[in-house]
Amino acid sequence: MKRVLIVFGTRPEAIKMAPLVKEFKKYEDIFDTKVCVTAQHREMLDQVLDFFEITPDYDLNLMKPGQNLFTLTADVISSMKPVLDDFIPDYVLVHGDTTTSSAAALASFYFGAKVCHIEAGLRTNNRLSPFPEEMNRQITGRLADIHFAPTEQSKLNLLKENVDPDFIFVTGNTVIDALLYAKDKVEEINDEQIEFLKSIVDPTKDLILVTGHRRENFGEGFINICNAIKQIALEQDVQIFYPVHLNPNVQKPVNNVLKDIENVKLISPLNYPAFVWLMKKSKLIITDSGGVQEEAPSLGKPVLVMRNTTERPEALNAGTVILVGTDTAEIIHHTKKLLMNKDLYNQMSTAHNPYGNGETSREVFEILLKLSSN
Repeated sequence: MKRVLIVFGTRPEAIKMAPLVKEFKKYEDIFDTKVCVTAQHREMLDQVLDFFEITPDYDLNLMKPGQNLFTLTADVISSMKPVLDDFIPDYVLVHGDTTTSSAAALASFYFGAKVCHIEAGLRTNNRLSPFPEEMNRQITGRLADIHFAPTEQSKLNLLKENVDPDFIFVTGNTVIDALLYAKDKVEEINDEQIEFLKSIVDPTKDLILVTGHRRENFGEGFINICNAIKQIALEQDVQIFYPVHLNPNVQKPVNNVLKDIENVKLISPLNYPAFVWLMKKSKLIITDSGGVQEEAPSLGKPVLVMRNTTERPEALNAGTVILVGTDTAEIIHHTKKLLMNKDLYNQMSTAHNPYGNGETSREVFEILLKLSSN
């Protein structure tokens, strides 16, 4: 029996890898599957594990005060060795663009296991945007033996880098699997954060959800974003919800500009089910998140992307998102347009989601089964 080790460390990775864990664990007579978490993010990771009812087999618990990219990378590589020595996996599945992904891929390469890259092939080709995610993706891509690309564009990116086409598979994105699982479950569970949101959401107003955390937006970028949100709040009959990232580079400008505006709700970061619930209730979403660009179209929510580049051009081409950068005037202009122009709103909210239909995890399982049998 082949052994599969699924490794992740952050909340976004956990959300996107959870459906794979559940799919592979259904067939323990086919693959011996174990889960390793680095806990690059501790509390936010644990919330996702609880929601998806996943218990890790290995928990490296690496998060520490003052953690930086240097120490984290070294810690992941050195801590992976005992796990690899103990389980002796044939395949190691890593996801996307985190430090956990690139470092675990390198450790698995050293060990001799085949590296499988979930969400492979996304590129901006700008080493510093997003930082360090773009280089994490490229490094993981060079180390990977098998590439599960979410879209044809991602596959083309890999082919340009001379990746063997026999080992690139277009599967869609597992984030859609997770979202479709979550969107019904959030209506059934008893969750404190969801109950809190229900108590402060005004159902008579359009709800705009804002998220922002990207390093490249720190400084002037976040001040521009906050000024745009302020003007939208003062001029439009809307309610704006902003779960504010804990990073001081985000907290300071957000609180300086937005804290005293009545229809702007600055709230603590949300767990995954509460965030899905809030996405479902929103009219539109303004974000610099990659995952939200993929998720929101499955809920029929237009997205304004506060970045100058995106490694997800499929959403732009499909018409489900608009790239607005951190330009205050652009953010205001496109927000007002979506609020006032019903035809544009309907066009974006009903556009086809290019990232899949919720069957990605099953496809990955079947592909790996076929490859492992050869």
